[in-house]
Amino acid sequence: MPIKILTVDDSKTIRLIVAKAFKPFDCEVFEASNGVEGLAVAAKERPHVIILDLTMPVMDGYEALTKLKSDPDLKSIPVVMLTAESGRENVLRIAKQGVRDYLVKPFKEELIVERVGRIIDLKPKGLQPVKARRFDDALSILVVDDKPAIGDQVRAGLADTQWTVVARGQAGEALDYCHQTAPDAVLVSLTLPDDSAFSLFQALRGNARTKSVPVFAMCVKNAVEDQARAQQSGFTGVITKPIEFEELKGKVARALSLDTSYKYFQHRDGVLVLSLPVSFNGAVANEVSSHLRAKVAEAVDAGFGRVVFDVSALKSADILLIKLGLEVMQFCNELSLRLRMIGSPVVIQECRKYEETKDWSFASSFEDALTALNGREVPVAA
Repeated sequence: MPIKILTVDDSKTIRLIVAKAFKPFDCEVFEASNGVEGLAVAAKERPHVIILDLTMPVMDGYEALTKLKSDPDLKSIPVVMLTAESGRENVLRIAKQGVRDYLVKPFKEELIVERVGRIIDLKPKGLQPVKARRFDDALSILVVDDKPAIGDQVRAGLADTQWTVVARGQAGEALDYCHQTAPDAVLVSLTLPDDSAFSLFQALRGNARTKSVPVFAMCVKNAVEDQARAQQSGFTGVITKPIEFEELKGKVARALSLDTSYKYFQHRDGVLVLSLPVSFNGAVANEVSSHLRAKVAEAVDAGFGRVVFDVSALKSADILLIKLGLEVMQFCNELSLRLRMIGSPVVIQECRKYEETKDWSFASSFEDALTALNGREVPVAA
């Protein structure tokens, strides 16, 4: 059901501006030209928010607001007041009546969207049900840093992804960009002049288009106070310079809940195959572990009863591999899945040095692992 917004103003121009401002969103805008009409429309349509002018003929905004707040069925509707008078007396008077916010005329379209967006959750028109995005989907990353080299570094560091990097040198330029296109994630340097990184963060959070966009703070590793301040301010996370790009990719992926499981889990010949990359490290182990239970359960639900755990790409066996291997075995045992491992000679040899893995049995290829899972004898990999 679309959001209902009621604009009550004797100026047709203002009503048109309001209707145009919310046109990109999944909203239905109702109009009334004075307080009497406004109350009638409010009673009939029960809008989610009312934008109410203060000065109108027949019944002004103050009287309409008073009647609205005294009606048990309507008093909970949030009201944003419009006034051409910015005097303290008027502001205090309407504030006492419980308005949620107010704007002084004239105002820009994006400002009324921002104020209403603070009250209700505005969604872009035509937004389809959210589909889980993958790590290899196209994303847009906005970098805000007054040092052009940082934008170039981020662009080069993410060159192996489908992510597009746009760089802006000032907070104002970044806001202008976000008014046109909401990026998927923003990286902001805390060294922008005049504390503008924090001002930009607050502006992004106050804008309906960008309030849910992950915003990361960038600073050098030893800027401990800046990092603490960014975290206290609500930044999604901190990216330290020099930037570790695998870490950056992981943080963005987690903030956007990107699906990375396809990098490790595949279905092949009726078997769930879990393959570890040559770059296996703690971050990869955590990523695999986070997907493990869901992917194994999904495989069982799809009728798969066998699992191949391929660690043959690894150059050595360490405690990370051992912990993950034991976790895989535990899940497979819990669900009565048949498991076979594939290892390289080096990994097999090193696993025999550990008490926990000395009895692990490896195949030397996927074909041998499949044969073993089918109950036929195959040579054990050396």
